[in-house]
Formats: sequence, structure tokens, C-alpha cells
Amino acid sequence: MVWGEWEQLKSEAAAARSSQMQLNQVAPASGSGSTAGEASADLKSDKKAWVKAGEGVTGLKGGIGKALKKLDDGQTGLGDTAGCRSAAAQKEIYGSWKKYIGDVSSRCDALGSLLERSGHDLSKTDQAVRAELNRLKAQYQDTEAVGGHPKAK
Repeated sequence: MVWGEWEQLKSEAAAARSSQMQLNQVAPASGSGSTAGEASADLKSDKKAWVKAGEGVTGLKGGIGKALKKLDDGQTGLGDTAGCRSAAAQKEIYGSWKKYIGDVSSRCDALGSLLERSGHDLSKTDQAVRAELNRLKAQYQDTEAVGGHPKAK
């Protein structure tokens, strides 16, 4: 793709995005005195849907656990990696992926619990929920890439 085409696609996407309706905010009615982020009497939510979503996200941990077991099983018999650069690289990547998969599992657990609690506690403001999500995001930052970094010569 030519650079000019890429720039055109980006500008078209930005223009389309700016003209779309944003559903996560409503301008306060004139004279109502409510501010953005406050609970509204007109807001309707289904607590069961929140709980089901949370259970679904938490349920992902089972598949992640199976993937981690297969990853562990794949390391059986690797043994001493001294003298074999590819085996040493595999061991390094394995450690990185094991940590990453463990973090994904913890993230699913934390996010699932947050969604389930949201179903029970819908009186929180948007800012309070956003703050919890931001704490979760900060706690589970993606890990830096391991291996494949060019070394200075």
C-alpha cells in the first residue's frame, strides 16, 4: 500500500468516527442540574446481563489453564540448555509466555469479578467504574517482548 493511500484511509476513518453518535455520554438537559457521570433515573440496566458477562469472562480461565498445562507439558525433557542457543531461547520464551498466560488468567478473573460486581452495584458513577478499569489496566500492562532484540555492535 502506498503511503498516500494509508494517510487517506486514516483521515477517512477519523472523519467517520467524529460523525458517529457517542452513546456513553448524554448532554444534560437544560436546567436539570445533573452533571455528566451522575446516575440517571432514566437509565435502565439488566443486572443479570452484567453478571452473565462477568461469569463468561471468568469462565475463560478454564481454557487458559488448559493452554498453560499444554505449554508446561511441551517443556518436558528440555533439560540442560547449555551449548544450544535454540534451546536456551526456547526456555527464555517459555518463561515469558508462562508469565503472560498467568497474567491473562488473573486479568480474566479480575475483570470478570468487576463485571459481576457492576451487576450488583449499578449506583456507581461512570468515573468510579472507569477508575476501577484504569487500575485493572495499569496492573496488567502487557509485557515487553523477550528475545529477538538486536544487540548493539
